Amino acid sequence: MNAVHSLPSSTRRWPALQRAEWGFLIAAIVLLALAVWGPHLPASAHQHNFADQRGWWGLPCALDVLSNLPFAVAGVWGLVWLRRLGALRLCLATRATAALFFVGLVVTTAGSSWYHWQPDDAGLLWDRLGMSVAFAGLLGLAVVGRISPRAGLATALGLLVAAPAAVLVWAHTGNLLPWAVVQIGGMLVVLALACLPHRHGALALQLGAVIAWYAAAKAMELADHAVYEATAGWVSGHTLKHLLAAGAALPVLFAMARLHHSRYIAAPVPRRAMQNGGQHGQ
Repeated sequence: MNAVHSLPSSTRRWPALQRAEWGFLIAAIVLLALAVWGPHLPASAHQHNFADQRGWWGLPCALDVLSNLPFAVAGVWGLVWLRRLGALRLCLATRATAALFFVGLVVTTAGSSWYHWQPDDAGLLWDRLGMSVAFAGLLGLAVVGRISPRAGLATALGLLVAAPAAVLVWAHTGNLLPWAVVQIGGMLVVLALACLPHRHGALALQLGAVIAWYAAAKAMELADHAVYEATAGWVSGHTLKHLLAAGAALPVLFAMARLHHSRYIAAPVPRRAMQNGGQHGQ
């Protein structure tokens, strides 16, 4: 009898997957299958032909380069908030995925600036590798908040492998489909997660706002030349794309700021202060 009853205790070390975790796992498998066995998607022959080629003080494509600075600002700002909140306000999975996201923003600044300094395939490789880190952190953070911490950590680790692999596939074969699945498929997953309720105790991240910023950024990217012509050469769509994409970090920053301020609003009054107040009232 003792031996029979000891078996279930060992199996309970890893709790069974929840329904939401199963659904997310199935979605991940479908996206992976599409990336591996989907049709070949060639990159545009004009992908490096940006509208704004103007230099400034010897800096080529100046606005497309300098517009990457908000990524670094958001990344450093986020890391400062993480330090302020500490381990008492955020679970390990939230801190890990948020840190990955903010570090990814800083890395994206370097990769994207290098690429736009001299647009070519080699620079685009590093640009996308930097974005891979930010994608992994953001999607992992979203999954932590809506499904579970272990699912979020698994998502972040999985994307840290899958996204760079997709970039390398494009670099060696010219097939852009795996990278498109990472970008578009990832945002579709975030959209689906936005329909789920916040997990109790998780960071209250407004995923709808993240999607809105990202969608606006993609629209500006596609309208690069049209925006440049419409503004009489004042600004290009790709420059605005960088600014809007950096704005996708704001919902994460605001969620952390709200949590930081709620600590002081909800902080209990010390007993000694209550007693002193009661004595003065008497």
